[in-house]
Amino acid sequence: MKKVIKNIVLLAMVVVFTSCSDKRTRSVQYMPDMYVPVSYETYGENAMYENGMASRIPAEGTLARGAEFPYDYENTQEGYELAKANLKNPLDSLIDPKRGKALYGIYCTSCHGDKGAGQGELVKREKFLGVPNYKDRDLTDGNIYHVIMYGKNLMGSHSSQLTEEERWQIVAHVHELRNN
Repeated sequence: MKKVIKNIVLLAMVVVFTSCSDKRTRSVQYMPDMYVPVSYETYGENAMYENGMASRIPAEGTLARGAEFPYDYENTQEGYELAKANLKNPLDSLIDPKRGKALYGIYCTSCHGDKGAGQGELVKREKFLGVPNYKDRDLTDGNIYHVIMYGKNLMGSHSSQLTEEERWQIVAHVHELRNN
């Protein structure tokens, strides 16, 4: 019986001592490399890779995440005029009216309205004023795309929210609204 009591007391002491340790720090690390990884500078050296660099070179024909998409027209008035005169929708045969309408509904309707008359919900609530009617404007594929890409006046850029193909779908839908 004394032996059982002695074992219980010994077990209790072990539990007390192990439970009193700091829970915020690790006392035992099974795989220390997982807890304390070796970090490398982005453009630093690393002998593990063929090129000796810690960063990877993007595959040919791809853009690094966050990189600017190739767009030949600058964010200036001259760039706007050049885009207006020269830029054409490359998706003419691949236009999907339903998709263009859906994208327009998501990104444009709140200011420009369902019909492109400049009477979106934000205009009605007087959050933004002076949103133009599409029918009153001289619009081409190029200047619509340029404004979606860079924004103009109070309208901000939508280039980070929309892919190139989605922008062209919206351009086609804006022309459809102008013709109705």
